[in-house]
Amino acid sequence: MSNRLPLRARVAIYGLICLLAVPFVFPTWWMVTSSFKPVGDIFAFPPSLIPTDLSFSAYRRVFELQPFAQQYANSAYIAMVVTIGTLAVSSLAGYAFARIRFRGQNALFLVVLVGLLIPSEVTIVPLFQMFNSVGLIDTHWPLILVPMLGAPSVLATFIMRQFFVTLPGELEEAARVDGLGRLATFWRIALPLARPALGAVAIFTFLHSWNLYLEPIVFLSTPEKFTLPQALTQFVDAYGGPMWDVQLSAASMTALPVLVVFVIAQRQFIEGLAHTGLKG
Repeated sequence: MSNRLPLRARVAIYGLICLLAVPFVFPTWWMVTSSFKPVGDIFAFPPSLIPTDLSFSAYRRVFELQPFAQQYANSAYIAMVVTIGTLAVSSLAGYAFARIRFRGQNALFLVVLVGLLIPSEVTIVPLFQMFNSVGLIDTHWPLILVPMLGAPSVLATFIMRQFFVTLPGELEEAARVDGLGRLATFWRIALPLARPALGAVAIFTFLHSWNLYLEPIVFLSTPEKFTLPQALTQFVDAYGGPMWDVQLSAASMTALPVLVVFVIAQRQFIEGLAHTGLKG
């Protein structure tokens, strides 16, 4: 017996989904299309969904007013380094909390989770003083170390731990019979099975680092070292007013990698979160 819905029901469901997607899709569509419009047409009412007079001058001015290419490269390499580092830290820590029994294990894991409850604004001043004392202000090191060892890494550790808890113990027993040690078991058996969880961690870590705003404006002061969220605030005229066409062009280019990453890896992201569960 077929479980497929009737055609009329499927059309109604898809129509409802498209309707609900409008509030999420329209702002992005308006941002991208408005970046090709003259300034006078951006806030026209009713808004035009398709620009009638394409203009690429705003995209050219983005690179003329700021070292935008360098700032783009800064965000890209910082996000990749943070993602790789967080994957390494969280997978090792999550495996240790899930598969290695030691005294005070649950208490230590609870202490680690408390890091999720502390807002980043609370720790920004002590972090600034700490990095300033070792001469790392106006460098990219704070933007790499803080996410890698802070709250994003704690959440990543939680996801990885929950995934490793669900692995059957027979896998480790078979590995020990084959002569594998703890690290070899992790590297050759547990980690390959954790690809859905690793995918989820990689996506939200990359997005968090890519969109990081508070830390860059605190730790960086040289335009050539800015990241994209900080750079977007610099496109203003002589009176401090926003240059809307330039800002929308820069924002469109900034959002592009985020959309690409999520579209490519959305399946792994959903599977990773679904496999973490609440066991343990």
